[in-house]
Amino acid sequence: MNTVLSRANSLFAFSLSVMAALTFGCFITTAFKDRSVPVNIHVSKVMLKNVDDFTGPRERSDLGFPIFDWNVKQLFLYLSAEYSTKSNVLNQVVLWDKIVMRGDNTKLNLKDMKSKYYFFDDGNGLRANKNITLTLSWNVVPNAGILPLVMGSGHISLPFPDTYETAKSY
Repeated sequence: MNTVLSRANSLFAFSLSVMAALTFGCFITTAFKDRSVPVNIHVSKVMLKNVDDFTGPRERSDLGFPIFDWNVKQLFLYLSAEYSTKSNVLNQVVLWDKIVMRGDNTKLNLKDMKSKYYFFDDGNGLRANKNITLTLSWNVVPNAGILPLVMGSGHISLPFPDTYETAKSY
């Protein structure tokens, strides 16, 4: 009565329905999980140059928080700076980023780090700016489900120098 093709179609449709239900179950078990943790950021020295060279933390950094669970494939970490100038109310610049895969060491040893990306400004709004806020944020890349953007609860605000560093001539 039923041909081989109709039986294969029924089996395929049932298998696809089961896999869709399992994927939804994977998503729903971690969809409402709070992934924010306290973050402690240290800045040792700020140098402002014409071609900006921003010095990062000199102390050891540790990602020792339980972000990785069975539905997390990788983390995309990034350090961003926010500041305001006369021409722009909100400026956001990504200074550093890193991808942490499942199984990688989550303890980051960041010493004498310079920014990965240049800290350019449209004008001279960085010079003598008294409120530069650094924030560590991350995207959780799940196996199934939404891609949450999480901001760390800790941040640091620091002033920039009034003058540019001069180049050393030897």
